[in-house]
Order: sequence, then C-alpha cells, then structure tokens
Amino acid sequence: MRHLLLIPFFAVLSACTWVHMAPGASSVRVAASPPVGCDKRGEVEVAVKHSIAFIDRNPLRVREELETLARNEAPGLGADTIHPLSDPIRGAQRWAAWHCGG
Repeated sequence: MRHLLLIPFFAVLSACTWVHMAPGASSVRVAASPPVGCDKRGEVEVAVKHSIAFIDRNPLRVREELETLARNEAPGLGADTIHPLSDPIRGAQRWAAWHCGG
C-alpha cells in the first residue's frame, strides 16, 4: 500500500524543474542550425537527470533544462547564439556556441 502512495510523489517530482536561467543567459538566442556569418566560440555538453528512481522524467522538461544549461554556458564563452549538435541522450546533449554580434 505504501508503494501506491509514492506514485503521485514521483509523478510530481518528475515534472519539477531544477535548472534556472543565469544572468545574461536570457539574451542568448537558440538557433535550429549553425548560424551563417558567425564565429564559433566552442562546444559544451550539458546534462540533467532524465529519470528519478527508475521513472523517466517528462522528455520536454528535460529538453528545456538542457537548453537552459547550454544558454547559461554561452556568455562564459563569449557567445550569443547556441544550436544543438545532437538530440538528448539519457539526459545529456552537446551544443555549439557562436558569437553573431547581434
């Protein structure tokens, strides 16, 4: 019976967001493909928990958190634009960072 009480707890927990936007990251643009006329500043790999206690988290929430983490990293690289280099795999994703000057 106690196990049934844990199901709603894990369902709510799987929808929680633990990643918050860092200062300066809100101005970082997310592009679907490599931007034209921009200087590549590097690549980052970001990761979040994709499951909790063997229960998969909402894939959309995981994607949102990975994007936020990548945007958080961009200002430190002098980048103002990022784009994904791969789809998320088990809560990890690689991104390219670019400086487009605008």
